[in-house]
Amino acid sequence: MVRVRVLVVDDHRIFAESLAAALAAEPDVDVSAAGSTVAALRCLERAGSEGRRFDVLLVDADLGGGHPGVSGAAGAGSGSSAGARLALPSQASGGPAAAGAEGAGLVAGAGLVAGDGIALVATVRSAHPGVRTVVLAEKDDPRRAAQALQAGASGWVAKDCSLSRLLTVVRGVLRDETHLPPALLTGVLREMTAARRHRTESERLVESLTPREREVLRCMVAGLGRKAVAERLFLSPHTVRTHMQNVLGKLGVHSTLAAVALARRAGVGPVDLAGDVVERGGQPA
Repeated sequence: MVRVRVLVVDDHRIFAESLAAALAAEPDVDVSAAGSTVAALRCLERAGSEGRRFDVLLVDADLGGGHPGVSGAAGAGSGSSAGARLALPSQASGGPAAAGAEGAGLVAGAGLVAGDGIALVATVRSAHPGVRTVVLAEKDDPRRAAQALQAGASGWVAKDCSLSRLLTVVRGVLRDETHLPPALLTGVLREMTAARRHRTESERLVESLTPREREVLRCMVAGLGRKAVAERLFLSPHTVRTHMQNVLGKLGVHSTLAAVALARRAGVGPVDLAGDVVERGGQPA
């Protein structure tokens, strides 16, 4: 019998424990539970290092992490309901205070948005590409479901669905299937089409920039101010100001934040602040 290893990630302890226990009653399912993003990442790393990687991640769409008693926790099951549990922070190594400090570092290092299960989906896709993820949601939301799929999720399931339905989805995603509630299909397709259209338009606007303006835009994406950009590109602050105004005008926006958001949609990343290469007069220095 091929066993399926599942990790439940939800900051509502009763729900997580109940779901883990129900899944663990299946003869071919081994299940563990984590109460936060930090605990989930810790579980995934530990399982990978021990050669027992998880197959499927079930993650709460609105994952928080600030609920007392679960914020730094991770529990493990072994295929029986007795083993499927969510540990308290005091059971985790280092105790609550240490877990909180370590958690802050992990979240910051992973670039996650606190309280967002979809951000965890994206991180897992990048760090653990072999793990399939299914998002558990309180309600059907086409926009959020589309975001989850774009982040790398293989399915979106209502929290009030039946256990048999959830097991069908878990086994389906392991066959590279994508599962969505039928009622969400039209809305999700509409959202993904709109996102693609916005991305294409953003790419067209960015392509209208000169090479120097694109470099200034990448500096803006990196969060550099006018003076820092001037020092990096060996330009005067006045010249940088002119370039920034031209960037905003060509992109059709009125603020740096809006320009950065558009650049991100177009796939423009920040300039490498750690690199030693800068430009002087358009040429590498």
